[in-house]
Amino acid sequence: MANISRVYVVGVGMTDFKRCDTAIKELAQSATHCALKDAELPYDRVEEAYCGYVNGMSTLGQQSLYGIGMTGLPVFNVHNNCSTGSTALYLAYKSVRSGQSDCVLALGFEKMQKGALENQMPGLEKIAEETAKEKKAPIAARMFGDAGRDHMEKYGTKPETFAQIAVKNHLHSVNNPRSQYQEACSLEDVLGSRMVHDPLTLLQACPTSDGAAAAVVVSDAWLKKNPRAGAVEIAAMSLTTDQMDDFARGPIGMVGMGMCERAASDVYEASGLGPEDVQAIELHDCFSTAELIAYEGLGLCAEGEGERLVADGATTYGGKWVVNPSGGLLSKGHPIGATGLAQCAELVWQLRGQAQGRQVDNMQAALQHNLGLGGACVVAMYKQV
Repeated sequence: MANISRVYVVGVGMTDFKRCDTAIKELAQSATHCALKDAELPYDRVEEAYCGYVNGMSTLGQQSLYGIGMTGLPVFNVHNNCSTGSTALYLAYKSVRSGQSDCVLALGFEKMQKGALENQMPGLEKIAEETAKEKKAPIAARMFGDAGRDHMEKYGTKPETFAQIAVKNHLHSVNNPRSQYQEACSLEDVLGSRMVHDPLTLLQACPTSDGAAAAVVVSDAWLKKNPRAGAVEIAAMSLTTDQMDDFARGPIGMVGMGMCERAASDVYEASGLGPEDVQAIELHDCFSTAELIAYEGLGLCAEGEGERLVADGATTYGGKWVVNPSGGLLSKGHPIGATGLAQCAELVWQLRGQAQGRQVDNMQAALQHNLGLGGACVVAMYKQV
């Protein structure tokens, strides 16, 4: 165990999240250039790269990075559904922590096709065809809508509570210049938008997005030799997958509750920090119901008590935490491969005090949660150096 290293993020970069005509390689290169500039680091100092994306050929990571430099470094292409970006970050974290490398790039990027999630995922063509033919809601909306109704039936949660989460995140995004949407909306707007799958309306579902984000991850030995004032420590990180008994919990269990609980428990034990120690949280709100369920999976409250956090204003400015200060997936956008690294970038900016109009007060520690059904859940704890 002598070679175990502490792990730090010394540079982050992110493009705007929006539908655009920019080529995928250009998006990836833009985010990488920004992260390298932020880290004050030439590309030839990077020892490994982990590149996350869902759509594209099997060597798109290499093809994207060749535009920055052809240094011969190992490049690993990563695909883990909606947790792809944070999985790339997790692999970079593990490489540095184990002593395999001292300076690693994690990169996530995506150009998304129009429409449902199954339209983005290789191997889901049959489901996409059946969904269109039978005029059903997208499969992810059905799963998270069913989970919301399960929560309503078990705990009395009101549909307005889920809608209020969307109101909150759209309000947060007003101060995020990289967000796909930057306009606030009312509860009436959310409830009055088109029904996708009860209780989820259109404004309670994340949009189709393009974008990229990147992070430079280093060891404590590297940081001692190359001090960086903006370094942020990844105090702990965990990646979990489904267990068979998760599904016995019904629709809530089908959308990653068990994975979330186990990953959070691992991170809290390893870091010595818990929900009570963090000020900001970036979590996977692909749908408003997903955010409330994540409150409970992360231990912000007991199962069944998520509605109370919303009613008390505990998850916004002036509350106990600010959840999704970036606007979250609901408003910032969700280019699948980039999402986990965009969460990392937001929390690094928050811990540095660089989040401008959305800055959370008294930042000391922050929590990240990124979920991919089918399945993987990544949770990370960040703290100031």
